[in-house]
Amino acid sequence: MKTHHSFNAKTRGFTLIEMLVTITIIVILAGLSLSGFKYVTAKQASEQAKIQTQLLSKALEEYKLDNGNYPVTGNTATGNSNLLYQELYLNGTGANPTGKIYLAELDPDNNKQGWTQAAGQVMTLIDPWQNEYYYLSAKTATGTANSNAINPDFDLYSAGPDGRTAQVPTDPAVKDDINHF
Repeated sequence: MKTHHSFNAKTRGFTLIEMLVTITIIVILAGLSLSGFKYVTAKQASEQAKIQTQLLSKALEEYKLDNGNYPVTGNTATGNSNLLYQELYLNGTGANPTGKIYLAELDPDNNKQGWTQAAGQVMTLIDPWQNEYYYLSAKTATGTANSNAINPDFDLYSAGPDGRTAQVPTDPAVKDDINHF
């Protein structure tokens, strides 16, 4: 026995145009949510870097109160995050003979901030973009002014999302840097 199915307006499927419009709307909404997610992620990384520089600055101020000066660097800010780690967490390795831990968040075994990275005997403090934090003291080991320092106490900053920085504050490479001040 043959049965005939009659199709009416209630049982018909989607047309090709309706399907294309639906797919287009879905793609547009996915694109908007993806760009919003990227914005939120970038904003979160920037806020994390600001918080980390504030934590480091506060620890440096406490260090100065106990030791009379900030940890001393050479004339360049590159590679000095290990010095910060040594002086603010490991204690007793340089001018900090007090044995005090100034910033417990630098503990590599309990690294909730994700800002320490070990390479052999050197511990690097890294920003949310996986670049090293820059630190430069305003005074040299002899007590004279550091000619490359910009601030009267110390320079502490992240190179920001582009990973580029410069000593000259008007250089375009510093526009996204995160500073301690």
